[in-house]
Amino acid sequence: MKTRMQPLGDRVVVSRLDAEEKTPGGLFIPDQAKEKPSKGIVLAVGPGRRNKDGSRVALDVKVGDKVLFGKYSGAEIEEGGEKIVVLREEDILAVLT
Repeated sequence: MKTRMQPLGDRVVVSRLDAEEKTPGGLFIPDQAKEKPSKGIVLAVGPGRRNKDGSRVALDVKVGDKVLFGKYSGAEIEEGGEKIVVLREEDILAVLT
């Protein structure tokens, strides 16, 4: 999915991946019991934060990276019927390979 949003500074736009449908043991999880997924795909990145001297520090993540972030990090908004999350790069815990 593409986004029409261009984040500012060190912010990143992430599309959450779908929640797990069943447990490792094979039991199906009802919709009410599913947790918010904390994995997503980076849709857009900002230009980076500024140093004290005014130069930009590039972000470590790029568009298309699969990332892990805190469940309650960032601001969740809806764009085109899909919920996306805008968060700071520091809220991203890891890039998944």
